Amino acid sequence: MGNISKTLYDIVQYILGFGPTVMLPLILFIISMFFKIKPSKALRSSLIVGIGFVGIYAIFGILTDNVGPAAQAMVQRTGVDLPVVDLGWPPLSAITWGSPIAPFVIPLTILINIAMLAINQTRTVDVDMWNYWHFALLGTLVYYITNSFVFALVASAIVAIIVFKLSDWAAPLGEKYFGLEGVSLPTLSSITFFPIGLLGNKIIDSIPLVRDINIDPIIIQKKFGIFGEPMMVGTILGLLLGVLAGYDVKGILAIGINIGAVMFILPRMVSILMEGLIPLSEAIKQFLNKRYPDRDDLYIGLDIAVAIGNPAIISTALLLTPISIALAFLIPGNKVLPLGDLANLAVMISMVVLACKGNVFRSVLIGIPIIIGDLLIATSVAPIVTQMAKDVQFNFPEGSTGIVSSFLDGGNPLRFWILKIFDMNIIAIILIPVILVLVYAIYKKTYHEVMIDNK
Repeated sequence: MGNISKTLYDIVQYILGFGPTVMLPLILFIISMFFKIKPSKALRSSLIVGIGFVGIYAIFGILTDNVGPAAQAMVQRTGVDLPVVDLGWPPLSAITWGSPIAPFVIPLTILINIAMLAINQTRTVDVDMWNYWHFALLGTLVYYITNSFVFALVASAIVAIIVFKLSDWAAPLGEKYFGLEGVSLPTLSSITFFPIGLLGNKIIDSIPLVRDINIDPIIIQKKFGIFGEPMMVGTILGLLLGVLAGYDVKGILAIGINIGAVMFILPRMVSILMEGLIPLSEAIKQFLNKRYPDRDDLYIGLDIAVAIGNPAIISTALLLTPISIALAFLIPGNKVLPLGDLANLAVMISMVVLACKGNVFRSVLIGIPIIIGDLLIATSVAPIVTQMAKDVQFNFPEGSTGIVSSFLDGGNPLRFWILKIFDMNIIAIILIPVILVLVYAIYKKTYHEVMIDNK
């Protein structure tokens, strides 16, 4: 087992070394060849998709590079210190890939995806291998509390199946509101919140006056003209963020322009990506339709980054940034200092925005209890994450207490629930039928609305 694990680890690390912008075009090209797409067409489209992702990550980097320091400045201005440091998802993913479970999760997830496609239990072809680390993280956490390699892989498999099903559920709405034709978004850190967003949206529907408030970028643009355009909204929100961070005039103007640029450019990067993806998606559907008339409905599973350019998502994330900092200091029992993942709130809140069909007001309201839950869960798993970091000899941030977690992925409620089930927590086990019935009820209540709305 040791030699096999070492060999798989080396292979995984080599593949991951390419990075997502190289891996994705390669995987898409291989899939295109499997579906007998003309090599020249497959090569061109795959390269355009890769180039689109280069642009998306570059512009998203501008967002995080500006929001991150502003958020840290706001935290420092509060003068309050919390002992658990939020690493953010990039270090946590590196820690996860260094675990003994991770090398086995990639082939396991591929096999699960193929099996589910074969028996018509998913419509998602998840080519986003880079994000398989989300499944591996749960497996690693389970491994640490049970010391069982089998339980760890079973947990990874369970969460992968759930994510594929949730992705199928959300995809029709994503096609309409995000403009992502033929795409699903199987990123665990965001898709988890789609049913929560739907539930919250239904609850708000029952509250008089509140249900009538609709702050939507499209509506804002119609009412306010140029001042309602996404780039202007981004600039204004960026200026406000700079003021809250205590920046000088130069800093305030700089962050305002940068956030405005993100709102203006990011959707164009997504358009480039879709230019490459749509021909491949259509060719695959035509191939399947000839051989399997009832299977021309597949989605290409991509990173949530392709949806982040939506103005409502960015607006909601920026509004939740100072709220998250305030909640971190006000919520009893929280010990996490949100830093690393504050710039990635757009990832977490994206599917809530989708569930609310772009209503920023509703998304912010639903986001508040989600953030509270994430903070408390991230606090709870901090000892395990810290031990994981120590075992892979992670370099802890200078001046830290040596206790780390992740606000975004460490605080994910789906991952935490499954972890507690394997920990034989009685409450988590009792919640199994309750949550299953609730999710099924939400699905039955909203499925036809989603499908009708997508037509």
